[in-house]
Amino acid sequence: MKNFELSVLDLAPVKQEKTIHDTFQDSLSLANYVENLNYKRFWLAEHHNMASIASSATSVLIGFIANGTKRIRVGSGGIMLPNHSSLVIAEQFGTLESLFPGRIDLGLGRAPGTDGLTAQALGRNPAIINEQFPRQILELQRYFSKENSESLVRAIPGEGLDIPLYILGSSTDSAWLAAELGLPYAFAGHFAPEQMEMAFNIYREHFEPSKQLDAPYIMACVNGIAAETSEEAHWLSTTLFQAFINIVRNDRKPFAPPVEDMDEIWSPMEKSAVLQKLRYSFIGSQPEIEEKLKNFQEKFNVDELIINSHIYDHQKRLDSYRIFREAANSLFKA
Repeated sequence: MKNFELSVLDLAPVKQEKTIHDTFQDSLSLANYVENLNYKRFWLAEHHNMASIASSATSVLIGFIANGTKRIRVGSGGIMLPNHSSLVIAEQFGTLESLFPGRIDLGLGRAPGTDGLTAQALGRNPAIINEQFPRQILELQRYFSKENSESLVRAIPGEGLDIPLYILGSSTDSAWLAAELGLPYAFAGHFAPEQMEMAFNIYREHFEPSKQLDAPYIMACVNGIAAETSEEAHWLSTTLFQAFINIVRNDRKPFAPPVEDMDEIWSPMEKSAVLQKLRYSFIGSQPEIEEKLKNFQEKFNVDELIINSHIYDHQKRLDSYRIFREAANSLFKA
C-alpha cells in the first residue's frame, strides 16, 4: 500500500437560509483551512441550473479561490468541455495561470453537468460529444503549446504556459481516453461508483506515456464525513443523504441541515438507490476513517484521494477535513 495525496472537491454548496455570497465565503475559508493542512489541491466543478450548487462560473470562482490562497493548487474538477469553445477555455485558464503561476489545474469532463434542457441552452450537440471531447482536448494542448505561435488562431494568454490537464470520468469511456493521451485520470466515485474498479484497471493497463506524464496517475473522488464520534458523523451525513434524495426526486433545492431519522424522509427503494450511489462514502470517527482509508487504498492503490464533504455546518466541515488529514497521517506513519 503506497501513500497518497489528499485533495478537496468543493461544489460550492448552497445551504438553506444562506446566500450564495455566504457559499463563496465558506469556500474560500475552506480553501485556506485545507491549505494549512497541506492538502494538495482544491477543485471546483461546473454545474448548471441547480439551486444547491453555485460553481456554474467555474473559472471565475477558481480565480477568487486562488487569489485568496497562497500555495495550494486550484482548478476545475471539472470544466465540462463540450459546453464551451476550446479557445475560450484556453484563454480563461491561460489568464488564471498568468495570474497564479504554477498553481492552476484544468480538469476536463464530457458530461453536461446539468439536465437535458439546460444542456441545450448551453449549445451542446449530444450527437457529436464522443467525437468532440477528444478533439477539444487536442485543441487545448495545441493552444497551450509554444508551437502554436505560428497559427492564425492563438490563445493569448495561454500560449506556451504549462497548464496540466486531467481527464475526469464516471464510466470506462474516459479511462480509455486518459490512457491513450497519457493524462492523469480522476474518477467520480462520490456519485458513480459502479465502474470505478474497471476504469482504473483499463487506465493502468493501456496507459501510454506522454509529455505531461510518464506513468499512470490515478485520482479517486469520494464522499468524506468525519467527526469526533461515529454517532455525530452519521448524523452529519444525513445532509448528504438528503441531497441525493433530492437528485432522485429531481428536486434541486439548497442543502438541508441534518435530521434525526432519514427513514422519515426516504422510502426503502430510495434508500437502497442512494446507498448504492454512495458506497464510497467514508463516514465515522478518526479511527473508523483511518480503517476505511486503509481498506480503500489496499483495494485501489490510488495516487490521490479527493474528498467531497457535504456537511451543513461550516465549522463541522472544516473539522471533517482536519480529521481526514490526521487519519491519513496516522495511516502513513503506521
